[in-house]
Amino acid sequence: MNDKLVFLGLLYFIQGIPYGLQSSLLPVYLRGAGHSLTRISLTKVLYFPWVLKVLWAPLVDRTGTKRCWLVGTVTGLALTCLASATLAPETQYVAVAGSLLAMNVLASVQDIAVDGAAVRLLRGQGEVGLGNTVQVVGYKAGSVFAGGGLLAVIDVAGWGWMFTLLACVYGGVALFVWGAPVLDGEPSRTQGEGRKGSQDVVRPWKVWRKLMSVPGTPWLVVYVLTYKLGEQGAITMFPLFLLDHHMTARELGIWNGMVAMAFSICGSSIGGFLLSHYSIGTLMRRVFVMRTVSMVFQSSLLTVLEPSPLMKGMAVFSLSAQHFLAGLITTLTFTTMMNCTQKAEESIQATHYSFLATLEVLGKLSFSTLAGGMVDSVGFPVSFLLFLFLTSSSALHVWRATEIGVLKDQLKEQPQ
Repeated sequence: MNDKLVFLGLLYFIQGIPYGLQSSLLPVYLRGAGHSLTRISLTKVLYFPWVLKVLWAPLVDRTGTKRCWLVGTVTGLALTCLASATLAPETQYVAVAGSLLAMNVLASVQDIAVDGAAVRLLRGQGEVGLGNTVQVVGYKAGSVFAGGGLLAVIDVAGWGWMFTLLACVYGGVALFVWGAPVLDGEPSRTQGEGRKGSQDVVRPWKVWRKLMSVPGTPWLVVYVLTYKLGEQGAITMFPLFLLDHHMTARELGIWNGMVAMAFSICGSSIGGFLLSHYSIGTLMRRVFVMRTVSMVFQSSLLTVLEPSPLMKGMAVFSLSAQHFLAGLITTLTFTTMMNCTQKAEESIQATHYSFLATLEVLGKLSFSTLAGGMVDSVGFPVSFLLFLFLTSSSALHVWRATEIGVLKDQLKEQPQ
């Protein structure tokens, strides 16, 4: 089990690096250069390959081996980082955006392969809970490393050395995956299976029919599309509000890019522990209510525009609490998704999980892309009222679903 967790944790760690670069480093860099919130939000389009990955997931599912897909994509990420190290972000903005887009394409394919490996390797509620905790924690640790950590030192190390370091990290992981014993014994795909997989890519309605026939999938489709809308808007915009009124870019790199993300990792880790002691349905009801209360507190801070030590302290507390709860909710959600995926036939499990994960990204991406334009149009207070409404609605949705038994198949009650 330890070998499985180390293997998955390392792959999810490097998978979080592109997200950290774009979610923490790039927005602060662009805002410091005087760009509008609308333009900053539009950079979220670089995440779009994560929305499209379900289209090529059947190909990854049914051709080659997970080892080959993982080694190939991680090696591609290393080469992309080496190319990025030669760029000058101040004068080659389009080229930098292109390199980050390429990183997202490669990371999204890697995600399909590693999710498929996780579904095959993890067995039983205990392993699934721990595996999903490692997944979320590893991904966020990679995000902290690339976002908060590199943002704090980029002025000293420089752009070129930063991406050279990332290339070395990816290269080392590619060698590790090539010799990883946990992938031994994986069945290879025959030519017939490869042709069948290719036919499913051409005829996606057959895959769609299989995916939606898995028990619990229709409810999860709605849930993963909506459960983070309000939270995502607040997490995206509140740090930029602080940048405009209270904090410097370096302070945000520390407090939002590192400290708050550390709380997010703690929340994700505690989620795995709580799953072994309490029912997931009970946990989801309580945590969603707590997130709503946290949003009320954060929204109230928008009325305090004068910088002061007290305001900075309350802002850091709000960021930390919100990221802690977000991490906890993410672990619960991905555990629910994997429980549902394990009910699917093995030939479509990676595709099913990637499908749900794609919808989860689509929900966050679509809203965070529009959040900046919304704030530019109506201001922070009105926008945060909408974020609060969406957060409250998702809490009511989960509470209602667990009470009437809609989640009976996914959220099985565990003995206390």
